[in-house]
Amino acid sequence: MPHVVVQYTANLEPELDMPALCRVIAEALIAQTDEGGKPLFPIGGTRVLAYPAHAYAVADGKGDHGFCYINIRIAAGRSAASQKRAGDAVLQEVQARFAQAFEKRRIGVTIQIDESPGQVYDARHSNLHPLFNR
Repeated sequence: MPHVVVQYTANLEPELDMPALCRVIAEALIAQTDEGGKPLFPIGGTRVLAYPAHAYAVADGKGDHGFCYINIRIAAGRSAASQKRAGDAVLQEVQARFAQAFEKRRIGVTIQIDESPGQVYDARHSNLHPLFNR
């Protein structure tokens, strides 16, 4: 982890490069360090997926309003301060990527970090981690 899910109204696609947004979110999270200077998140566990909503209702529906919801799910054990730094880093990238779209239309953006509590079931099958744990 972190696992990031970006959900957005499809009307934002002409103005936003979603693959690039996914990449900068991943890079912002990978760049984070804890209070001891160690990586906050594993590179191999960082995933960002984006999904357009083709059916949506935003606000009063009287404009071509847009919305983007970014959920960052992390494993437990990181300090509140490091979580805030990570969220602020993602927010900074999102604001830069959305700047031109904000000039053209009304858009809401929500970013939330959820800490995964004790799971009932947590299975993994991956050959990504060994690539980065050298």
